[in-house]
Order: sequence, then C-alpha cells, then structure tokens
Amino acid sequence: MKKSDFYYDLPENLIAQTPVEPRNSSRMMAVNRENGKIEDKNFYNLPEYLREGDCLILNNTRVLPARIFGVKEDTGAVVEFVLLKQVENMVWECLAGPGRRAKPGTRFSFGEGLMYGEVVDVKEGNRLVKFECDGVFFDVLDRVGQMPLPPYIHEKLNDKERYQTVYSKELGSAAAPTAGLHFTPEMIDELRNMGINIGYVTLHVGLGTFRPVKEDDIKKHKMHSEHYFMPKETAKLINETKKNGGRVICVGTTGCRTVESVFSFVLKNDGDKLDYILDGDKKKLLLPEGIDFSGDTDIFIYPGYEFKCMDGLITNFHLPESTLIMLVSAFLGYDDTMNAYRSAVEKKYRFFSFGDAMLIV
Repeated sequence: MKKSDFYYDLPENLIAQTPVEPRNSSRMMAVNRENGKIEDKNFYNLPEYLREGDCLILNNTRVLPARIFGVKEDTGAVVEFVLLKQVENMVWECLAGPGRRAKPGTRFSFGEGLMYGEVVDVKEGNRLVKFECDGVFFDVLDRVGQMPLPPYIHEKLNDKERYQTVYSKELGSAAAPTAGLHFTPEMIDELRNMGINIGYVTLHVGLGTFRPVKEDDIKKHKMHSEHYFMPKETAKLINETKKNGGRVICVGTTGCRTVESVFSFVLKNDGDKLDYILDGDKKKLLLPEGIDFSGDTDIFIYPGYEFKCMDGLITNFHLPESTLIMLVSAFLGYDDTMNAYRSAVEKKYRFFSFGDAMLIV
C-alpha cells in the first residue's frame, strides 16, 4: 500500500487545542470490527461495550517535562531542546533547534542556572547532551521543563497533569499515550467493580512514533525504537483472560505495540515453547508465565499484519498518512477505517492528542 492511501482531508478547526473536562466527557466513536457499524457515544459509555472477564491493557508511562530552553553561555542565544532518550546517567539524546547553535563542546544554562548542559556528540542529527545540576535531576527538570506538546497544539497548557494519564507512573516518555487521557480514577474503579481486569505495561513514547512517513511505499518506512516493559503479572492476566474467554483490549497504539511486540518476540525466539488454547479452529497463544518481558521495539503494524494478542482497541483519531492510522487500518480493516474517519470529520469529532476517542471491538 502507498502512503497516499491513508490521506484524508481534515479541517484545521477540528484539531483539538485543549482537553475537555471532565476527562471522560469526550466523545467516543464505537466501531464494530465484524460489520463496520458506527455508533456515536461519549467515553463514559465505554462500560456498555465491555464484558465481565475482559482485560484492559494500560500504558503507565509518564511524560517528562522534556521541553527545555537553554541559553548559550558564550553568546546568550536561546536553543530549544527536547529530551528523547536517556543514554546514560546524566546524558540524554535530544532534539535541538536551531541545531547549528548546538555543536559539540557548546555549553548551555537552563532555568537561570538551575541546570547546565554540554553538547558532547551528534547522533543522526540529534544532540547528546550531558547535564549537571544540584539535587535530583528529575526534580530540577520538573522546575525548568515544559510539556512537549505536539506542534499542532497552539494553546498554552496551564495544568501539566492534563497531559498525563491518571495512572501514569513510570517517567520516560516524550509524548503522552493519549488514548488513556480519557480515563478518570472513578471510571477505572467502576470498571474493576464490573469485573474488568486491568493490566499495566510500560512503553516510553518517543517522537519517532509521530515522525512522518516519507517513503511512498510504506513497507520501506523504518520505525524508531522505543523501550517497553511487561511485568509477569500482566502476562499472567492476559493468559487468564484468554483462558476464560475474555477479550484483551489495548488502550492506545502504544499498548497495542507493546503486547504485540512481546508475543512476536516470544514467537521468534521461543515459538516451540508457546502454549495455546483452541477457540473453534483458531489458536489463541499464551505467554510463558513467571517472567517479566522487556526490550526495545521498532514494530511497524500496517494492513496485512496478523495480530497475535489484541482483541480490541481504544485510540484517538490520528494524523493523515501516519503510522498510527496504518495500525488502526491493520486492525479494523482499511475500508472501514477510512469510512470511520470520513464520518468523524462529517460529525465534527475532535482530532489528535486532546481529541475524542475511537473504540474498536
């Protein structure tokens, strides 16, 4: 398939600039995988579509206030840095702009001297910066940093926590797993009381997820690697869900990419050890239990991909020609996906990070 196959026309006024309150009052398009039928609901209607014994997989990554502005020590020029990945203790891979002002050996001051950094190397256009500060680095970063909101959001975010999920825990993301922004603590309690199982994974979202596809032949696109972690408790919960006839429903494309990466890794390396249960003539794979799963993944899911675990998906509406709309198309089907997006535009759903939700079951 070609990149242009995933284009749709989106009026700029449908790009959400601010989050709604309360979180679960956002709209939700529910799409049936079997027949493509669309229902227009609100996110607080989600329990109507879930059954006792289903399992929600939530990505508990926490967004770093990774956008910092450095003052160049010798000239006073200002350079914007976005922390992408921790390479070692105080060394981070960063985006820098304008990059010409951030050459190796250049030193910067952040937060009027609360933190300093020196560019030590250039890696594929990104800068490796060694930071120094008094106290705990992440505490200082919280004081000097801003949330790395996507460039299509022009409104100022007054409350940093509105770009975090209510269950965020593990620091490390350069962007929020935005499908989870719709949940409230009360809603999670309601789901638990219904008998819905909640499993947590961690995938630290890198900006590579959102980088545009440049190749017209999508198979030539290379995803940037992101770190993931699935605890043994979640692996056991997924197995129990499948054994009991429940559905594994991933909250967000990051949750999807994590569970599918784990199953793909096990199939590739220990496929002969994988157990399974039969559902008619269909095999449902089970994970080895008693071990945690972690690693780096550059999995790219597009139409033709065979899903190994996920039975349902909660996600937002994604950019035209992005890897994320390709993932949705792989799960829902290309025609039904593009039809759903056309319907969302016609009905004036809100798009992207602070936008509305789509449920696919």
